[in-house]
Amino acid sequence: MVWSVRSLPATTRSAPSRAACTSIPSADVPITAAGLVRITHPFHPHSGQQFACVGERYNRYGRRLLLRVDDVTVCSVPPQWTDLVAPAPEIVIGEYRALFRVADLLELERLIDQLRKRESCKRPDNV
Repeated sequence: MVWSVRSLPATTRSAPSRAACTSIPSADVPITAAGLVRITHPFHPHSGQQFACVGERYNRYGRRLLLRVDDVTVCSVPPQWTDLVAPAPEIVIGEYRALFRVADLLELERLIDQLRKRESCKRPDNV
């Protein structure tokens, strides 16, 4: 997700919060100097590039970091796509060849089960 700085609330434009990227995080998250965050997701168009973190937001999908791409563009990415979050052990052990993380596959199974239950409730008993 990408926004123009002009489309952000005035409070974000005038005094961006750096708390998401400069506060002291938990032990498993590296501290970034000067609020710079590197995008590590291999399929992101800005993969490997560093950006200034200007804030943090939450939406229905969870926490998002706001990264300043240029003077007028702010990019929203999940922290898992950056160097703020250590990669999953199965990704590291598999030397980044793993297509899926175990946690993601378990979540997918849970979602499929929910959909199946929802569909079974909608079907008439005689079918």
